[in-house]
Amino acid sequence: MESGESSSNERYGVFKDSSWFRQFRNGSNPWMARYVYGLIFLVATLLAWAARDYGRNALTEMEKLEGCKGAKDCLGAEGVLRVSLGCFAFFITMFLSTAGTTKLNESRDSWHSGWWFAKIVMWIGFTAITFLLPSVIIQLYGEIAHFGAGVFLLIQLTSIISFIMWLNDCCQPDKNAERCQVYVMLLATTAYVVCLVGIILMYIWYTPEPSCLLNIFFITWTLVLLQLMTSVSLHPKVNAGILTPGFMGLYVVFICWCAIRSEPAGENCIRKAEASDRTDWLTIISFVVAVLAIVIATFSTGIDSQCFQFRKDETQAEDDVPYGYGFFHFVFATGAMYFAMLLIGWNTHHAIKKWTIDVGWTSTWVRIVNEWLAVCVYLWMLVSPIIWKSRQTAESA
Repeated sequence: MESGESSSNERYGVFKDSSWFRQFRNGSNPWMARYVYGLIFLVATLLAWAARDYGRNALTEMEKLEGCKGAKDCLGAEGVLRVSLGCFAFFITMFLSTAGTTKLNESRDSWHSGWWFAKIVMWIGFTAITFLLPSVIIQLYGEIAHFGAGVFLLIQLTSIISFIMWLNDCCQPDKNAERCQVYVMLLATTAYVVCLVGIILMYIWYTPEPSCLLNIFFITWTLVLLQLMTSVSLHPKVNAGILTPGFMGLYVVFICWCAIRSEPAGENCIRKAEASDRTDWLTIISFVVAVLAIVIATFSTGIDSQCFQFRKDETQAEDDVPYGYGFFHFVFATGAMYFAMLLIGWNTHHAIKKWTIDVGWTSTWVRIVNEWLAVCVYLWMLVSPIIWKSRQTAESA
């Protein structure tokens, strides 16, 4: 018993005091481990993009593989799905092997934070095996990936709303109330001004003709949702303040903008550089930013397991794991499906242009539904405590 405790304390001492290189080598720093997983996820995303845009020229040897008919089934959209499947298999394996880890001195903690050579070989092996699979299996995975990507969006949505609610609580402490109210009003006013400016610019850019009814509907309905969130938040029974609907307004306006930007190039209502056949620097920068946004969103959501716990422990022991390992890997597994859907425009038979991401009518409607769902989840988080309290009062009476 004493030897077990001394081993735990010794490992925790290494975790606190050693250099990052020694912690990485000894597998003793779970905080550093998440950056390595994020790097693996980034490399997988870039590999999927390379298979889509440049694989037809670089992977001519694919025609020799058993599952690749003339290389065409292993490239393009299927190339993205094969790389995505390898990444998903790696992270779902990590999820199954680390779920339920609670203490830093467990063997599963060492597996999560160390054994990097073995895990990198495992990831490469999973990715290589996918290129030997027949096209039927890949197409089946593509259909399942639609559901997995939706799960990722729902998890990300809940995480973002929880962060906004937490930020609102931090901006409204009991002390220095008057000064804090000034800061809250300043932040809220800025958020609403940015929302209105964004809506006005979308009307100018994406509704050049009265016939652009769909874009007019998207933008106008976003304005209506912003008003609805503000009204519910300021209702006397809710009294959630003006800051959270302002931040949520920024989020839904951004999603609406992304949805309209996802409409296919060449439409009369979308006058943008993508309509031309050439690839300019702005398109490339937008693509790079979008890829980095995918990785950052997956990374930040993966460590936010607290907002999905029904019972939240206020106290944390010194040797408790800093975040949920199983949840972390599950988010990355669904994130692998998500980046596949973005790169193929949510359509397994969709030919997408180079240096583009998340383009097509399917992508547009996924974004719009995500926006509406975000508002519904936010409104439910506002009114559910009141409904729960009224039911408890009725039962006690």
